[in-house]
Amino acid sequence: MTTTPRTSPGPAPAPRPDPSKDPATDNRPRLLLAVVLAAQFMALLDVFIVNVAAPTIGSDLHASGADLQLVVAGYAITYSVLLITGARLGDRFGPGRVHLVGLALFTAASLACGLARGSTELIVFRLVQGAGSAVMIPQVLSLIQRTFTGEARVRALGAYAAVLAVGAAAGQVVGGVLVSADLLGTGWRPVFLVNVPVGLVLLAAGRRVLTGHGGAVRGAREEARGLDVPGLVLLGAAVSLVTLPLVLGQEEDWPLWSWLSLAAGALLLALFCGYEARLARRGGAPLIAPRVLRHPGMALAVLRIAAVMAVNGGFLFLVTLHVQGGLGYSALRAGLTFAPTAVVFGAVGLTWRRWPASWQRALAPAGFTLTALSVAGVGLAFEGGDGGGAWLYAAYLGVGAGLSLAFSPTLTRALAAVRPEDAADASGLLATVTQLGQLVGVAVFGTLFFERLESLGAPEAYTSSEALLTCMFALAATAALGAVSGLVLRRR
Repeated sequence: MTTTPRTSPGPAPAPRPDPSKDPATDNRPRLLLAVVLAAQFMALLDVFIVNVAAPTIGSDLHASGADLQLVVAGYAITYSVLLITGARLGDRFGPGRVHLVGLALFTAASLACGLARGSTELIVFRLVQGAGSAVMIPQVLSLIQRTFTGEARVRALGAYAAVLAVGAAAGQVVGGVLVSADLLGTGWRPVFLVNVPVGLVLLAAGRRVLTGHGGAVRGAREEARGLDVPGLVLLGAAVSLVTLPLVLGQEEDWPLWSWLSLAAGALLLALFCGYEARLARRGGAPLIAPRVLRHPGMALAVLRIAAVMAVNGGFLFLVTLHVQGGLGYSALRAGLTFAPTAVVFGAVGLTWRRWPASWQRALAPAGFTLTALSVAGVGLAFEGGDGGGAWLYAAYLGVGAGLSLAFSPTLTRALAAVRPEDAADASGLLATVTQLGQLVGVAVFGTLFFERLESLGAPEAYTSSEALLTCMFALAATAALGAVSGLVLRRR
């Protein structure tokens, strides 16, 4: 046996790089982002796609007004109630694994919705569909936070922000296309069935990129965190009591129970905040860690996101009511109305980071200001009961750009510096604020529209345009308050 003489010791040779782990060649993070954002887009599409299909669903299933309202809103009820719970489940069991479970539940519920034979079945399956989204959606931000760092995280969050609100406008467009196409005489059913092949493809791709990449990423601290069942019950009850009257109040002409429900929801929310603070002081694991709320910029982000989503939800709902009810547009034409807004929202959301650094701090206030001017412009363009002309499309573009500037930088900056262990709490919080903001916008401004329409007389083109103008001015005022309140809060 021969031995090789050893020379003087030197540094150990550097390990040979693994090409599969090279950031320049590793496509797994990009594939992960594509999969989760596609699922995010599909779930958001389903929030709005049913709006333009509602008349067809009602006539085909002989649904009452209350039934139809629950078909449209049932998804939003379970979605908003269970979002925080979904975020904590991802924190406990791994965001990738929980995302796949939620995606499977959403896909199965979509199939059941498309095959439903009556309104009661459809309502139940819509509730299940919303629960699947609530389990799936909070994991998107968590996976982005855990997978990307630095500038890559900022880009990923920018893409997330663009998808989030483009899905709202795109839902109206896709819904109009599918209903008008009446594929094989199926009427409204493709609105739900379209999710099935997309969901199956995403499940197959997700099993490859999610289970091994962030699927079970949990630190020691996260492993020990409990589910905070009392907090879940208090928050779920509070959100339910607030959401249900917001969804059904207008349909029922705001009866006494709706106001009592809102008051009880506010009381339970206060009890929830007190309980969570006491739990944190005792060293427990609260549902939303107080340090997340104290994170620099988080309070401002919550305020601005609530404001911009209220304006976004109200704007889409009101214009749909006017063009279909007042102007008599078809479902397809009504859906295509929002195409300019969706396109410019996505374009601005994907490019604002490349704009001069000296502009960055002013983007959100400028976005709110542009939104205020543009929604007022939409109301003025429709004034008189006509189709609006060229100025209307300029105003649509302004709405898309303004909403994107108000929303995308706000969300990105709030989450870019959040620690990975707080990703679940932050994502659940902001996803809930986003959903509740849209619900509040639809409920408040929808009520204003119907009350104004009733005071003016029959829902004809002229009276509808007058009601719309009033609401657009109210939306403009809300956007202006979003800019001013954000600036005041930031200086405190």
